[in-house]
Amino acid sequence: MTTTEQTTTGSAYGRLCALLAEQDAPYRLIEHEPQGCTELASELRGHDLAQAAKCLVVVVRPDKRTSRFVLAVVPGDRRLDLDKVRELGGGRKAGFASRETAERLAGCVSGTIMPFSFHPELELLVDEDLLHQDTLYFNAAKLDLSMALSTADYVRVTRPRTASISQ
Repeated sequence: MTTTEQTTTGSAYGRLCALLAEQDAPYRLIEHEPQGCTELASELRGHDLAQAAKCLVVVVRPDKRTSRFVLAVVPGDRRLDLDKVRELGGGRKAGFASRETAERLAGCVSGTIMPFSFHPELELLVDEDLLHQDTLYFNAAKLDLSMALSTADYVRVTRPRTASISQ
């Protein structure tokens, strides 16, 4: 990992911890072998895949010259439905953002993107089925560190837009 990546990752992790402390939202950190794949990280963390918050940055294009970005969060055992994200975003097209764009907007490297948006151009959109879990698990802007957070606290802190966006 380059120095720039470490600084960016540390910054995102620091912002997350500061936000949760400010909002009095207790969490548990889980150290594990470096892993950015949701399925494998869930095994290392020891929880059901449906409790994993899989985070994907999507670009929605309402027209040829305009782009909007969405941080789509779905259960780890589901796939993102790009057509639903496109419809909700009022776009003609939708697709996954480039790795460079996703990392810039999320503030951390691919595989460590958290279900929180600290960038004004990145709208948070969470699959409503994920919110049926008591606890959410996700990488905490680091490949070797994850976080467990109650779903109630997640919703209270983020106030996400929710919809059915997974298959």
